[in-house]
Amino acid sequence: PIFCLNHNAIYLYVISIFAKNLYDLQNMRTYLSIIAFLFSIIMMPAHAAKKHELRGAWIATVANIDWPSTKGNYEKQKDEMIAMLDSLHSCNINTIFLQVRPCADALYKSEMEPWSAYLSGKQGSEVNYDPLAFAIDECHKRCMEVHAWINPYRVTNGEGVDKLSKNHLYFRRPELFLTYGGKVYFNPGLEEVRDYLTSIVMDIVLRYDVDGIHMDDYFYPYKVAGEEFPDFETFKNHHRDQYDRQAWRRDNVNLVVKMIHDAIHRAKPWVWFGVSPFGVYRNEKDDWRATKAGASCTNYDELCADVLLWLEKGWIDYAAPQLYWELGREGLDYGVLSKWWGDWSYGRNMFVGLYASGLAVKKDKAWKEGNEVIRQLNTSYNNNKINGYIFYSAKYLRDDYRGLKTELKKDLFRYPALVPVDPMTESSPSSAPKGLKIEGDMMRWKPVVKKGGFDTRYYAIYCFSEFEDVDLSKVERIIAFTQASEVDVQEFRLPNGNYKFVVTSINKFRHESKASKPVEFEKR
Repeated sequence: PIFCLNHNAIYLYVISIFAKNLYDLQNMRTYLSIIAFLFSIIMMPAHAAKKHELRGAWIATVANIDWPSTKGNYEKQKDEMIAMLDSLHSCNINTIFLQVRPCADALYKSEMEPWSAYLSGKQGSEVNYDPLAFAIDECHKRCMEVHAWINPYRVTNGEGVDKLSKNHLYFRRPELFLTYGGKVYFNPGLEEVRDYLTSIVMDIVLRYDVDGIHMDDYFYPYKVAGEEFPDFETFKNHHRDQYDRQAWRRDNVNLVVKMIHDAIHRAKPWVWFGVSPFGVYRNEKDDWRATKAGASCTNYDELCADVLLWLEKGWIDYAAPQLYWELGREGLDYGVLSKWWGDWSYGRNMFVGLYASGLAVKKDKAWKEGNEVIRQLNTSYNNNKINGYIFYSAKYLRDDYRGLKTELKKDLFRYPALVPVDPMTESSPSSAPKGLKIEGDMMRWKPVVKKGGFDTRYYAIYCFSEFEDVDLSKVERIIAFTQASEVDVQEFRLPNGNYKFVVTSINKFRHESKASKPVEFEKR
């Protein structure tokens, strides 16, 4: 099995064993002073470790931004995905947002939409493996979640319609589409489109073991200067007794968001549905709830995405606003916006989207001195209304751009973390593992097998020194995550000494069980 080994925990054990030996030789005062000194070295990071925190990365496939780097070479694509996941796993990233439908296409086997050109070079060309299934298998081996990231309305991204597969729905049902700014979109005002998008989502949810469905900021398109989105005829014929066109547009999006959420939760209530909206909901001049932001674009007014309504009504399970501006920026200050979103979560999980790409592409002074993303994390990390972070995009984290991954491993992400539970979904922990024992070097326990969301996603193994009480709040004592129900204790590479282990099960609802009965082990 692939383990999420916690090497920091092993260092702590070395210290505790060393200190215990000193205690056997010296008095209690000396023992305590040595413990305090040695632990001060280990615990130098500025922030307390968080046990429950989403740590995500967006793997963008549109225009082959993050993956795959080559088209048509499927073995290389698999190797690249494995290398990407290994790199992200090494800094305790626990959730992947994989873009599987960037342009009304599919990076998975679908009978509804054609294979993506970003895989083969030509939309609709046969692909000899299933990238989504492959990513799910590899992520779950590493005890990481996979959320299928889809773009609802976009069909083309600047290329002509001649690049679409001849079997694309665009050619069979052209009345379902609109062209704006040189790009083709599904018409959000049509009920048939809403039904179709819901069926696309449910095709993924029912056939794949995904942990979530994810949408980003692309609802109605960003405005194109001098051009009106061409939906007047749709508004006239399908207004549903609404006479404000912008309000009608927002309601079109509201309807499909609610439909998708409800359909997912009826089928698999443990599968999250969330969005990553543009970083500004509205400007203060337009809404008393808003910050003093001076954004030229907002979710509500331009993209027709009423994210606060979705949070309030429970139509999304989380939001992850894209806060891609630096600290102190007038009108768009990261510190102000991150606090604002946390304050308006309506009790839902709130994650923050961080602009790792900005370390490479931003020209402002803040992005070229030190590491702006780390500064942002340090600013908001103690805000308990923010439940995690997602980095855009994955390759900048993978490549340790400006030391980003190194800094995370050194401090904030030095220990593994569990993805937080959804506070609004009715669920509970599953049973604690039973029958924990060690025979030779093999630790085994009885698998915890349940139905649906109560089935085990993975197990957490805790390791304590012989004189410690079992305390599951100590994230630093998690030595490994695994899907298997047996492990080779030698894999932990522990120093000689006496230990006790406990195991917990984490189910698909993300609840952790109580600890198993402990088992003792002497490493010689």
